Amino acid sequence: MSHHEKIDYVEFASRDLESTKDFFKKAFGWKFNDYGSEYCDFTNEGINGGFYKSEKVSNSESGGALVIFYSKDLKATQNKIKESGGSIVKETYAFPGGERFHFKEPGGNEFAVWSDVGIME
Repeated sequence: MSHHEKIDYVEFASRDLESTKDFFKKAFGWKFNDYGSEYCDFTNEGINGGFYKSEKVSNSESGGALVIFYSKDLKATQNKIKESGGSIVKETYAFPGGERFHFKEPGGNEFAVWSDVGIME
């Protein structure tokens, strides 16, 4: 499979790298490699990427790209996000083909989770 001209890596800003790393470790079991105090990376999470220290973060209201996770169980994933320090910024809603919710991780970035399993009954 060719990787030529395909998305290969994604970088996110974070206001608080330690809180961001702690959240993703607890919520999704991610592992990080630190490169100094202002950058870390992750691998094998659907796409490889990293987080860098910045006061500016991404959210859909300001036109930032929205990264969307997939889940077989939205309620369970939402509970893990809340228990790990994330906050729900848009409650679960239906859309053609499934349902999803949006959350912010402690470093300030907005993400979403969607599912096509058990669409709102």
